[in-house]
Parts: sequence; C-alpha cells; structure tokens
Amino acid sequence: MAAGSLLTLLDDIATLLDDVSLMTKVAAKKTAGVLGDDLALNAQQVTGVRANRELPIVWAVAKGSLRNKLILVPAALLISVIAPWLITPLLMVGGAFLCYEGAEKLAHKFLQGGAEASKEDVRAAAQLKSKEERLAFEKDKIKGAVRTDFILSAEIIAITLGSVASASFTQQVVVLAIIAIAITAVVYGLVAGIVKLDDLGVYLTERTTQFAQSIGRGILWAAPYLMKLLSIVGTIAMFLVGGSILTHGVPFIHHAIEDLAELPGDIPGVGAIIQPLTPMLLNFGCGLIAGAVVLGVVQLIKKLRSGSGH
Repeated sequence: MAAGSLLTLLDDIATLLDDVSLMTKVAAKKTAGVLGDDLALNAQQVTGVRANRELPIVWAVAKGSLRNKLILVPAALLISVIAPWLITPLLMVGGAFLCYEGAEKLAHKFLQGGAEASKEDVRAAAQLKSKEERLAFEKDKIKGAVRTDFILSAEIIAITLGSVASASFTQQVVVLAIIAIAITAVVYGLVAGIVKLDDLGVYLTERTTQFAQSIGRGILWAAPYLMKLLSIVGTIAMFLVGGSILTHGVPFIHHAIEDLAELPGDIPGVGAIIQPLTPMLLNFGCGLIAGAVVLGVVQLIKKLRSGSGH
C-alpha cells in the first residue's frame, strides 16, 4: 500500500515536472523578443566605465535584477489569484510597450542621432578625474540599468504569466521562478562575456603564436558589430513579439492573420517557404504600426505638457 502511494506520488511529480518543462520552453520562446534588447541595453550600460570596473557593475545590476523579480513574481502570482481577468490586458499593455520601445529606438537612431549620444557618454566619462566622481558615475549607471531592467523584467514576467494562465497555481509558481532565475543568469552571464570580449581580444593579440594573434584581432574587429547585431535583432524581435501579443489579444485580427497565412500555401514551389513567414511578417507589421502610433501619442502628450508648463 505504502509502495503504491509512493509510486503514485513519484508519477505525479514526474508529470508535474514534465508539464513545467513544456510550459517553461513555451514561456522562454515567447519572452525571446525581450532578451536580445535586454542583452544589448545592459551591455551598453557599461559604456565609458573603466575596464576593471565593468564586471563589478554587471554583478551589481544582476543583483538589482534579482531584487526586481522578487517584487514582480509575487505581484504576478497575486494577480493570477485575485484578478486573473487582468492578465490579458496586462499582456496587451506589455505588447504595446514592446512595440513602443522598438519604435522609440528607431526614432532615436534615425532622427535624434543615437550614435552621437553614445559617444558623448564616453567623452563625459573620460573627463572624470576624482574617485568620488567616478563612483557617482558608476552609481548612476547602475541605477539606470536597474530601472531599465525593471521594465524589461515586468514584460518578461507578464508574458510568462500569460503563457501559463490556464495552469495550476503550483505550476505557475515553478515556471515563473525558473524563468526569472534562468533569464537573469543567462542575460547577465552573456553581458559579462560581451563586455569583456575586447579584453579577450587584446589578451590574444599579445600571445606569441600567430594563430592566437589572428583570433584576437578577429575578436576586436567583430565585437562592435556583435553589439550592433544584438541591437538590430532585439529591435526586430520587439516588433515581432509585441505585434504577436497584440494580434492575439484582438480575435478578429488574429483570425484574419491565420486566414492570410493560408493563402501562400497554394503557390507552387515557394508556398511551403512563404507560408510560415507570412504570420511573422504580418505580426511584425502590426507591431511596427502599433509602436509608431503609441510613440506618436506619447510625443503629443509630452508636447502638450511642455506647452501647458509655459
């Protein structure tokens, strides 16, 4: 009897773990749109910082990220218990914010000279002389990075909660905890590696073998392009994921995209290639339009506020 109860318990645990594993994979895929941008943003947060202070700052931001998630995960679970109807609206808000962030990045890049602003940060940091000034600069960097992380973490938690909304409370707790810890470890582990790529390149160029020197020069050449690629991929993913969240929240748009996705299947030869890309392109387009609209509204509100302040 006891052996049978033990086997039943083990079977239940195995089933729970299997379900949690599946849901965690689904949640991880849905949050992928935030990760590319999260990596790029956090890697850029150490711009202008001395090389020997890069890893301590990344570690400080990682601890801040964990504190953010200690607030966000219980809040998300509380919402799922007392107001589950809020999950979809929160997801829609998160999706709209993702699209807005993507549109803001494009506007900042092409309309406001984002690259020049980054160079100004480096020049300002280089002018700091005293230890107190450098510490204040680092604290500002850490505070800004933790604030940015709070927004990105909130998006990740909201998307994860939406993907496990129909699961049991225990499964929700486990999946949210796994995603929160795993994403923090992955993001800041990769950020630490990215910000030290140039140091690795310099180290290899100083080795005696020609092969090591070649690898080092290759790393130094590729590092800036990797940052640009991360930023581009992150921006595209924001529109894709944000647009997908928004279209899933509006049934008639979601069904229209499904119907349109079926059309290329009838095209001989290329139908099998185009068909899977159609919903992605449509979600991207919806995300781009939504981001532009939200950005326009935000800019209009800012102008009205500044006008009323005079």
